[in-house]
Amino acid sequence: MVIVIIRTLIVYFALLVFMRLMGKRQLSELELPELAVAVLIADLGAHPLQDIGIPLMNGLLPIAVLFCCEVLISGAAMCSPRLRSALFGRPSFLIENGKINQREMRRSRVTPDELAEQLRSKDITDLSQVQYAILETDGELNAILYPAYRPATASDIGASPEDGGYPLIIVNDGRVMGGNLKQLGRDERWLARELKRWGIASPSEAYLLVADQRGVIFCSLMEKKS
Repeated sequence: MVIVIIRTLIVYFALLVFMRLMGKRQLSELELPELAVAVLIADLGAHPLQDIGIPLMNGLLPIAVLFCCEVLISGAAMCSPRLRSALFGRPSFLIENGKINQREMRRSRVTPDELAEQLRSKDITDLSQVQYAILETDGELNAILYPAYRPATASDIGASPEDGGYPLIIVNDGRVMGGNLKQLGRDERWLARELKRWGIASPSEAYLLVADQRGVIFCSLMEKKS
């Protein structure tokens, strides 16, 4: 039993290390080669856990080889657009200048129902407003509306809103995030004043407090335990 637990922990942390080294992009939407590597790694990692008679290295070594292949292929694809196109494919314009590209729809095996469903997931119900719909290489559908239907920006209406910078979590579940407070250029006295404005005597009474350079933009009180 102890051997099984130890082997499981070793494989688990080895997988964490390899997946972390692959980068954040591989942890989101997977391209085709990345999906193949992820599936193989999951299968290889399971073998030494199912049978303790299999040497642990028989599972870890192939995972390391796949990791090296993924790094090399990703690096080569960055240097060669042709190789990237061959491995990852190219985006497909399902709608171009407001017209549905039926040939591309058939090639991508996307039905009109699926296209409408994907657009609805982006709060687009009127296809006549869509100028471009692009099926990305990771399977994600992105839509670009005609200029008349795009949300107005501050520059469109001639406004100049104040930039408050990036909002940072200052209090997280009753704990003060000292690094974020320092990054915001504030101190404990400022925090105490802001908490007082919300009727809070101590950071332990706040569940979440988020602030930017302009000041507190959100605060949620800690719920009382029943």
